[in-house]
Amino acid sequence: MDPSMANNPELLQFLAQEKERAMVNEMVSKMTSVCWDKCITSAPGSKFSSSESSCLTHCAQRYMDMSMIIMKRFNSQ
Repeated sequence: MDPSMANNPELLQFLAQEKERAMVNEMVSKMTSVCWDKCITSAPGSKFSSSESSCLTHCAQRYMDMSMIIMKRFNSQ
């Protein structure tokens, strides 16, 4: 990278946004994988059963809650 670009506020903002976007994508991917493995125990049909849907909803909520707790803990240190 050109050293003169390192202080460009627009570039720095863009890079920060891209980093945040990548982190969100990674978190969604991980959550999807974890919750899918936990909640979908057989070959999926054309739609989820009510128990699968409920499990996925609760799993995703717990995953997001724990992610927020972890982020708050890291930010407080």
